[in-house]
Amino acid sequence: MKLKTRLLISFCIMIFVPIGLIGALLIGFKNFQIKNLEQTYGLEGMSNYNYLTNSLQLLNRFTREDFEKLQKIAEEEPEKLEEISYLEELNRKLQEKYSYIIVRKDAEVIFEGIDDAKELPRQLPGYGESDADENSGIYIDGEVQALLKQVDFKYTDGSQGSLFLVMTVQQLLPEIKQLVVDLIVSVLLILCFTAAMMSIWIYRGIINPIKKLEVATQNIKEGNLDFTIDADSNDEVGELCRNFEEMRQRLKDNAEEKLANEKENKVLISNISHDLKTPITAIKGYVEGIMDGVADTPEKRDRYIRTIYNKANEMTTLINELTVYSQIDTNRIPYNFQKINVADYFNDCVEELGLELEARNIGLSYYNYAEDGVVIIADPEQLSRVIHNIVGNSVKYLDKAKGFINIRIKDVGDFIQVEIEDNGKGIAAKDLPYIFDRFYRTDASRNSATGGSGIGLSIVRKIIEDHGGKIWATSKEETGTIMYFVIRKYQEVPNE
Repeated sequence: MKLKTRLLISFCIMIFVPIGLIGALLIGFKNFQIKNLEQTYGLEGMSNYNYLTNSLQLLNRFTREDFEKLQKIAEEEPEKLEEISYLEELNRKLQEKYSYIIVRKDAEVIFEGIDDAKELPRQLPGYGESDADENSGIYIDGEVQALLKQVDFKYTDGSQGSLFLVMTVQQLLPEIKQLVVDLIVSVLLILCFTAAMMSIWIYRGIINPIKKLEVATQNIKEGNLDFTIDADSNDEVGELCRNFEEMRQRLKDNAEEKLANEKENKVLISNISHDLKTPITAIKGYVEGIMDGVADTPEKRDRYIRTIYNKANEMTTLINELTVYSQIDTNRIPYNFQKINVADYFNDCVEELGLELEARNIGLSYYNYAEDGVVIIADPEQLSRVIHNIVGNSVKYLDKAKGFINIRIKDVGDFIQVEIEDNGKGIAAKDLPYIFDRFYRTDASRNSATGGSGIGLSIVRKIIEDHGGKIWATSKEETGTIMYFVIRKYQEVPNE
């Protein structure tokens, strides 16, 4: 899930979930508290919040029955309202409902249902001044807020009596207090629960991947690239983790490639130094022989000079291979592609090779099965390097008394296939897959007969691949080797 979507969902949840839960909570509390009030105080018909929010209305409602009883007593048994014990018992029951009574006979208050005089209304209505009934009363404001209901009656001796039912508003009902506390606690719990759930969700979605990145960064800082970052989310942080993992893998590959290149360079230096040392030693030896007069005949001097010349050519070949290798390593081999007639090019190439092989007493056969007009796109100089490297490699490992090399040109559809076959000692099956790798050598002795830099065939493969072709080999030990490579033919694109 995208981070933007996650934050939007989190915002909606933090807004609407608490509102929904609080709404459901209020409805539940309303039903529960109203039912509780109805059962506790014998109230009926409390179907809304008015009684919970309007204390006067609630006090008036749940003292209605008591007021009706007082009216009945005042009408039928007024003499009881002079009995202090009876009034105290009646007042005690009313105090449970946050109410009390005051009884006045004529102008004298004969009973006060509360000890604190501050709680008494400062001025009570006179006899006959109030027309309150069970559904109404007189609200008294000031230091003490109260709802007062008055019952006027006549004592048996004809005295005027007034009974006042006073309902104080200073104290809320315990149920209402508890309701407010429960509501506040519940709202806080809902908010804490919602915030906790969102924090856990966001933590798992954002903080955990960030901690993985922090650990990964520390590993890279310490040079450790052998670890992985598991990113199982599809948001921006997960994408960042995947990009970081790709970066780590690329850094690791580059580091491994650098180590491999350093190892190859060491091998190259070792090979080149060894293979240069051999002809240089030979050259020095033959030059010293000439200088010391060992070559005391013209024939012997010619042989010494020819040997020096051949060894110098070996050194030139090694240096040329090193130059091409450096161009391969920096991917800067200079190519000059052009259209080449296959028959003309390979005829010239074979003629040149024939002179060299004849001097070494090696036979050369050439077969061209392609048509005369076949043309390829290639760099003639680099293609010549390929052929000479392959033939030179074959000559190096010829072990028969009479060696031969066969060159065949075949037309294979969109490509020209070149086959170079020798009757050398062959290549072992275990070595055949690796002969085109840089510095791979089937002969570990590296003597003057079978030495070399180990990069000749790797150069050949690079050049052929840069021409859009492919190279491979088949071989049988003690029988010989056949090298194959293909070069794409030139095809005219018709104009529409």
